[in-house]
Amino acid sequence: MIISRTPFRISFLGGGTDYPTWYKGHGGAVLATTIDKYCYLNCRYLPPFFEHQFRVVYSKIENCQTIDDIQHPSVRAILNYLKIDRGIEIHHDGDLPARSGMGSSSSFTVGLLNALYALKGQMTSQHQLAQESIHVEQDLLEETVGSQDQVCAAYGGFNHINFLPNGEISVRPVTVSRERLKALNSHLMLFYTGIIRTASDVASSYVHNLDSKRRQLRIMKDLVDEGLDVITGGRDFTAFGELLHEAWQVKRGLGAKISNSKVDELYDLARAAGAVGGKLTGAGGGGFLLLFVPPDRQAEVRERLNRLIHVPFQFEFSGSQIIFYDSLQQDYREQEAIRSSQAIDAFHELVHQESA
Repeated sequence: MIISRTPFRISFLGGGTDYPTWYKGHGGAVLATTIDKYCYLNCRYLPPFFEHQFRVVYSKIENCQTIDDIQHPSVRAILNYLKIDRGIEIHHDGDLPARSGMGSSSSFTVGLLNALYALKGQMTSQHQLAQESIHVEQDLLEETVGSQDQVCAAYGGFNHINFLPNGEISVRPVTVSRERLKALNSHLMLFYTGIIRTASDVASSYVHNLDSKRRQLRIMKDLVDEGLDVITGGRDFTAFGELLHEAWQVKRGLGAKISNSKVDELYDLARAAGAVGGKLTGAGGGGFLLLFVPPDRQAEVRERLNRLIHVPFQFEFSGSQIIFYDSLQQDYREQEAIRSSQAIDAFHELVHQESA
């Protein structure tokens, strides 16, 4: 049995420039961090007693005979990609809801790849996990998604990620003291809006015509460098909140589905209560609202947004990990189960022969 733990992410600046249709022509950059909220995947080979070959448990329960019978698109694609030739059972649990702008789909993909490689007795690098999860989502599933979520989930940490025109991706941890990152963390608040949406649906409303959004995307990329300068240069963090506000206003101009009247109302309420800036954490449309709020104004913001769920969080730095590995014990138990099954069959055959 294998259990993987993969973090969710918060993207601060540069979102939108991580779509390959843009960065392979212009380059892109993102400033993002992972947080201590996780996707857990429990995987094991199925013993030979069940009628089904594959069992997948998430918001649904699937018992299937073949991989192609599996409805969950990522599970089906990954099992085929890894050429799994034995029965598998997969259980998913998450600290945050799906389709909420926290990179949950990519965390699932990265975590499942990590777990299944471990189940096969193979170790993977962060680079491999990031690249293969991008391949699964963008090429095999043909989803309209960027490339930052997979990188964040695989590597973990607070990173400056550059997307180069040649397709390469550079991941550089932000070099700043833990004390300063802790201070930044203390200025951030996360609220769940309750609005569920699919990121690829929102992104499809603008990503296929990104060349017409050159001005906005270039501004968003430049804001990454400004954000880094605030964090690493020792400047007052209020400037970072102002950059978040500026970036959100620019991003709202990319497509009509990125925001809506409810999100705008919540954002305006938060700003009136003391938030300097903020944004929706993913492609847009709903999910989680990230706010930059000075600590002395946070009680007022919580009161103003009291109908939303406030989710305290801390930055995390580990990325996708295998937190439980019991493959050898499982192999032993399976062999014992097979021998027991064979003994039972032999006993039944003996009884049948004696009765005849």
